[in-house]
Amino acid sequence: MDGPTPTGKFLRAIGIAALLSVGIFVTWLLVSDRQSQSEQARASIAEGWGGPQTIAGPELSVPYKVAVPAARNEAGQQITAPGVAERRLTLAPTGVDAATRLVPERRSRSIYEVVIYRADTQGRATFALPADLSQVGVPAGALELDRAELRFGVSDPRGLTANPLIRVGNRPLQLGPGGGTSLISTGFYAPLDLTSINPSRFSVDFRFALRGNQSFALAPRAGDTRWRVSSPWPSPSFTGGFLPEQRQVTGDGFSAEYRIGNLALGRSLLFQEGGGGPQVPTERGVPPPMAADGRSAGAVAAVDLMEPVDLYSQVNRATKYGFLFIGFTFLAFLLFDTIGGVRVAPVEYLLAGAALVLFFVLLLAFAEVIGFTPAYVLAAATIAGLNTAYSAAVLRSWRRGLVIGGILAGLYAVLYVLLSLEAYSLLIGSLLLLAALAGTMFVTRRLDWTGQQRAEAAL
Repeated sequence: MDGPTPTGKFLRAIGIAALLSVGIFVTWLLVSDRQSQSEQARASIAEGWGGPQTIAGPELSVPYKVAVPAARNEAGQQITAPGVAERRLTLAPTGVDAATRLVPERRSRSIYEVVIYRADTQGRATFALPADLSQVGVPAGALELDRAELRFGVSDPRGLTANPLIRVGNRPLQLGPGGGTSLISTGFYAPLDLTSINPSRFSVDFRFALRGNQSFALAPRAGDTRWRVSSPWPSPSFTGGFLPEQRQVTGDGFSAEYRIGNLALGRSLLFQEGGGGPQVPTERGVPPPMAADGRSAGAVAAVDLMEPVDLYSQVNRATKYGFLFIGFTFLAFLLFDTIGGVRVAPVEYLLAGAALVLFFVLLLAFAEVIGFTPAYVLAAATIAGLNTAYSAAVLRSWRRGLVIGGILAGLYAVLYVLLSLEAYSLLIGSLLLLAALAGTMFVTRRLDWTGQQRAEAAL
């Protein structure tokens, strides 16, 4: 009894490959689930330490009182009596010169790991309170200079490690929680009596330490902002709306320097706040609203402490090439079956394909423990060796089995290159498929796919 035609064998191989695609999809779901568990574990490790941090300030806030006329309805009846309302004039510094040193540290729980840091920031801010404030609606002499406040913004105040040191001249200031700035609503403040200094020009020296994880950002708000940031972390990512003018990244760490002018920010150095109410814009505008973490698109200069290798992203990308492995292996089996005369049963296709799917599960399991590259080598060697030995038994020849092993070894090497060269992965993958298609067309150019010639020869 004759077996199926080459076309029948080809369609059978496609059907088995489609069945194995379910296994690849389940593996992809497993990678996503493990990645979600990893993120939850990292969040629990960092809980109580401090989240991604954004700092802002300092800003000078000075209260003043204005008369509020009586409010009347459309009929002219008085609704509220005249009175006095308190507002605050907020002044951004003319210049800020600050430096931040990020000291990273790894914390682990079970097989999961997260990068945390301690950020030491110090600097000087220079303020210049104008003598004539009538242009922004502040009556002459209305400012209560003895009740001024210096405000600093910190997106996650839990990360403040010790009392910050704030000095005006040589005099340290007492600090209080809360306050925040026009850009970040949380932080700390320092009461300041401006009657004891010259408010037309004075400087504030500040120094404080923060705990956080993943990223650190500065929300600039000054006439001229100069910020220097450095760290021994070797793989930073500079993000946000402002990039450093100078940066240096080496294997021993990085350093970067930012220069940001107020014209680039598009915000006034002066604006008013209603007492406890919303900001009252001056004719030169107010700052844009910020996100809950103190950031808004284009409003911060940020540095992310990136992991050099995200193993879950790499395993996830690797699973997308699972069909390539199954296709090439089945193609080799099919050519031995149709041209070499060695019968390969459907179950043998299925078992060999199941081993190929298992490679990605092994890669994920090993990578969580020993890292991606050693895990890749170990999983590839295991599955290539297993399928080589099995193919030698199925194809009744060690030479044929070694051909299958060689194909798999080449595929694993190419896949590793594809994962390393993300920008060229599509080009390399397309050329590889083109070469495979051309080779298959050449080898099978005289193959009797329908079995018609075999039937005519039997007659």
